[in-house]
Amino acid sequence: MTNPFFQKQATPYQTPAFDKIKIEHYKPALEKAIDQARDQVKQIVENSEKPGFYNTIEALERSGDLIEQVAGIFFNLNEAETNGEMQALAPDLSAMITDFANEVNLNQELFKKVKDVRNSKPDLNKEQEMLLDNTYKSFVKGGADLPEKDKERYRAITRELSQLSLRFNENVLAETNAFELHITDAHDLSGLPDYVKSAAKEEAEHRDKEGWVFTLHHPSYVPFMQHADSRRLREKLYRAFSTRGHKGDKHDNKEIIQQIVNLRLEKARLLGYENYAAMVLEDRMALSANGVTDLLNQLYTAGHPHAVKDKEAVETLANDDGLTNGLQRWDWAYYSEKLRKKRFNLTDEMTKPYFKLERVIDAVFDLAGQLYQLSFKPNSDIPVYHQDVKAYEVYEGEQQDIKAILYLDFHPRKGKGQGAWMTTFREQSQLNGQYQAPFVSLVTNFTKPTNDKPALLTFDEVTTFLHEFGHALHAMLSNVTYESLSCTNVYRDFVELPSQMHENWAYEKEWLDKWAFHYESGAKIPDDLINRIRKAKNFNSGYANDRQVSFGWVDMAWHTLEQPFEGDVVEFEREVMQKAEVLPPADGTAFCTAFGHIFGGGYAAGYYGYKWAEVLDADAFERFYEEGIFNKTVAKSFAENILKKGGTAHPMELYKAFRGKEPSVEPLLKREGLL
Repeated sequence: MTNPFFQKQATPYQTPAFDKIKIEHYKPALEKAIDQARDQVKQIVENSEKPGFYNTIEALERSGDLIEQVAGIFFNLNEAETNGEMQALAPDLSAMITDFANEVNLNQELFKKVKDVRNSKPDLNKEQEMLLDNTYKSFVKGGADLPEKDKERYRAITRELSQLSLRFNENVLAETNAFELHITDAHDLSGLPDYVKSAAKEEAEHRDKEGWVFTLHHPSYVPFMQHADSRRLREKLYRAFSTRGHKGDKHDNKEIIQQIVNLRLEKARLLGYENYAAMVLEDRMALSANGVTDLLNQLYTAGHPHAVKDKEAVETLANDDGLTNGLQRWDWAYYSEKLRKKRFNLTDEMTKPYFKLERVIDAVFDLAGQLYQLSFKPNSDIPVYHQDVKAYEVYEGEQQDIKAILYLDFHPRKGKGQGAWMTTFREQSQLNGQYQAPFVSLVTNFTKPTNDKPALLTFDEVTTFLHEFGHALHAMLSNVTYESLSCTNVYRDFVELPSQMHENWAYEKEWLDKWAFHYESGAKIPDDLINRIRKAKNFNSGYANDRQVSFGWVDMAWHTLEQPFEGDVVEFEREVMQKAEVLPPADGTAFCTAFGHIFGGGYAAGYYGYKWAEVLDADAFERFYEEGIFNKTVAKSFAENILKKGGTAHPMELYKAFRGKEPSVEPLLKREGLL
């Protein structure tokens, strides 16, 4: 009974007791949670009453709460604050959850009850109809209709896939953490801004080393590639980054990729689909691989000529600068940054002083207040999982009831995965007529403060903050009955709409003027600097478009395979992506071996969703442009029709309720300068 998962917590709002949860608590908590859920399912199956929505579908929705609680905490922390013990435990917990999910999905008596409810065509509201439809589909795609001989194979496939994804991510994290570029000669720092050198100096001190240390974490890697004059060291860092999972050692991911794609294909075939993409896209706005291909090809046709021009312009500058042996991949960021400065007189050093992290936080909170009447209050009594994390109470309007709890976790560390993401420790619901506030976490790898400067963000980090905060708004404003339909539980190619749309405010003078002041002098960000930011928005947009299209292509190529893959992973990806490449390949490097979105995350056969959502967000933000970027009526419509609705209706229905029409690709092409 000392296990905190079994105790009513004295924490504010029953938030997770991170200060009490230890590694040894997870497995017994999950075992008990599964036993509890098994009893709940048994009660549904053995209920002698006629199967109905409430005693079957809603009862299933109520079951397994403790599983969600334990798994939600463990696997979120396994990404944000992991260690060797957690990584060793993860396969066991993942297998337990997968096995229980199979036990439920393959329960014939339970599935019969679900089918009986569906066939009885009960009188339901729209949200209940969606829950019933989702429940039925989850059983079908969970193997419930399979003949008995195939069910055991299905169980084995799902179990193995859960383990392989964990291993894939662990390998990428291990190789990210293992590399360091240790510099002891100050001449090798030529070109690097002071803030980059200062951070590298502190990293070296942290590792008890002289000189400067650079890592593969983005706040270190990206500015080095942009500014370091040493081509030799840029190549070294690039190759280290681009060979993660591709070294032929214990962390190699190539065999794991082959196993994952083949198991996904086998799973799809068992369920009657020609390939994995067909299975996934059945429940997406794109509907089919053809729909995805049409979008990606349309964007490629519009953008590729611009990508070629982008490359030619950067290459011309590089050649004029005396570059020999042609423009290589480790030269791209460096000479692109030089060209951007030449064209727009714009660098990160110019903008960073106006983007002190604390001011950015206040500004993003204020934007949420202006648009959606949200307010944020820090609460140091809420336990957090790391000293860097800060917790906030979130309120809506004038009401005193809590709307959500928000955790902010900004800076890189050894136990944290790469990139930025939003997740939840608990999702919103009001199944019993009582509002359950979501516990939302926003995790990034932003520039850290140094001994002589606060955390000053790059402009890209500001837009990343807005992006992830858009996801957080989707979770915090959720107002539905059923947890499985709340927050970001929507179609994968719709989930990026709120995040990408909120990036648009970063380019708006009307917003920047409110808060972007120099961290030392207090001077407002100059109008001329804002204009240069806006003018530079489409810099190399053709190249960026090609890059995203190629990621979507390779994802679809892996998941439209109709025969098991037995070839070379690197050759396969290179052949698929080469059409959109404007730079020569770098021998010995790979992309997919660290492509966590599709091999370690939930974007398999769905990476195109970022471009799909860009179409939606550009079209949606047109309404804000037309009626005002702080227009409360427009913002209320976006909140009421999209942010608060979760997955309670088809995304196109929700979108049209806000926009009044289906989206057009024209606003995106116009915004990106690709028309």
